[in-house]
Amino acid sequence: MRLVLLGAPGSGKGTQAKQLIERYNIPQISTGDLLRAAVGAGTELGLKAKAAMDAGELVSDEIVLGMIADRLKEADAQNGFILDGFPRNTSQAESLDALLNELNKPLDTALLIDVEFDSLMKRLTGRLTCGKCGAIFNRYTNPPKQEGVCDKCGSDDLVHRADDNEETVGNRLKVYQEQTEPLIAYYKSQGKLKSVSGEGEIAEIFAKITEVLG
Repeated sequence: MRLVLLGAPGSGKGTQAKQLIERYNIPQISTGDLLRAAVGAGTELGLKAKAAMDAGELVSDEIVLGMIADRLKEADAQNGFILDGFPRNTSQAESLDALLNELNKPLDTALLIDVEFDSLMKRLTGRLTCGKCGAIFNRYTNPPKQEGVCDKCGSDDLVHRADDNEETVGNRLKVYQEQTEPLIAYYKSQGKLKSVSGEGEIAEIFAKITEVLG
């Protein structure tokens, strides 16, 4: 199974990706992780990426695609993969298609985890993270049993990130919509788009995903 995962910040992509990895025994390939690993290892592409980042520039699509190509040659990716974080626009999607066709590993599916804007705002602006054990709560949808106290470790160090405010979150979602809506149309035109609602319990959403993936 070769798929691209689409979904806004807060849609639960990361949570569902973990379950997809276990169910289908395929790796999640996050471009952010690839970049960090390549820079850390000092590979040729990593050095090029570091030079771009040090100069305050975006890492080029060519470098990212090179890292994806290298990763797809590894043993654990021979039965498929889950791509997360790339492509972000139709130009990247076209380049990715060309690369995957060249490797004889074309995409099977673009899976969209679809969540309403208002729900995303609540999920992202309500996040609380325990500074001690890392447990995550949400003041709107999953509050701790006792206000300000972590259910898991009892710490009173529950932190609301400063950038999880309405203005910042609203801007992030707007950028996502502008970039990703054309991607949805792109994969729909290829007959590869499958969409599930990201509302509800984690297990329910995963059951819907496995159903549409077949």
